[in-house]
Amino acid sequence: MAVLPGRYIGRFAPSPTGPLHAGSLVAALASWLDARAHGGQWLVRIEDVDTPRCVPGADALILHQLAACGLLPDAPPTVQSQRSALYQQALDQLVVAGWAYPCGCSRKDVEAACAARGQLRQRNTELVYPGTCRNGLQGRPARAWRLRTDKFIRNKALAHIPPAQAAINSVVSDVLHWSDRLLGPQQQDLAAAVGDFVLRRADGLWAYQLAVVVDDAAQGISHVVRGQDLADNTPRQIRLQQALGLPTPQYLHTPLVLGANGEKLSKQNGAQALDTRAPLATLNAAAQVLGLPPQSDIPAMALAHWVNIWRSRYAA
Repeated sequence: MAVLPGRYIGRFAPSPTGPLHAGSLVAALASWLDARAHGGQWLVRIEDVDTPRCVPGADALILHQLAACGLLPDAPPTVQSQRSALYQQALDQLVVAGWAYPCGCSRKDVEAACAARGQLRQRNTELVYPGTCRNGLQGRPARAWRLRTDKFIRNKALAHIPPAQAAINSVVSDVLHWSDRLLGPQQQDLAAAVGDFVLRRADGLWAYQLAVVVDDAAQGISHVVRGQDLADNTPRQIRLQQALGLPTPQYLHTPLVLGANGEKLSKQNGAQALDTRAPLATLNAAAQVLGLPPQSDIPAMALAHWVNIWRSRYAA
């Protein structure tokens, strides 16, 4: 689906690992408000590619929770587990273009290679893949597929890419720059900060980064509104968009709800399922995180009021 000039399409993309909680409602409300403030479409995508973590029935429960809060999508939800063929097409394109390669490293292999370089795993961070398999598997069987983030793409692989694709890839730089609608100018040296990242996992499941980029493009997503915990994913997704010749949406990353331990609220640190028996109270709590004033009217009126405020802030 191509994005028409001036056309807004946004989305909320929960993983069905359990019911929505206070933190996930903040992201849902922000994305819904942004779409309504722009007079655009709001879609829901069930991101269930990580099937071992998915809970049966959680997708239906999430849709019920959203509906109880007045957040109704403008089209039937898309389900990632039904879209594997699209992800395979994208991976095949990346392989042909020289962007992607098979990797035979296990987690222990990566940790050992990084330790040899003096890089130790820090809490809540990922190790930077050192590029062990960029130039071949060295006798290991292929386990996963990774995207190159080194300079190889610009000084060698362009020769094997069709002219139209080469024109896109020729603008790729070492440091990615983008502007977040809330956080402002951002940048990241992807090779130094992340390294070559996984596109298809060793267990055969599709990685989040590839699936979300393919789906955003296929659905014509023009604006992505999500929590700040996902902001660090943006440069990886932009690099994939460049490699695949896809448009880059505008991004806005919202404040997080924190748990009692000061970390992002999640099921792992005690997040409780939304109580949708009192939808206005639930919506007011989410609105407060977004800097919106509490409302005492019915949920529909509260949402309409917040749309007007959001429009004055972000829809200009």
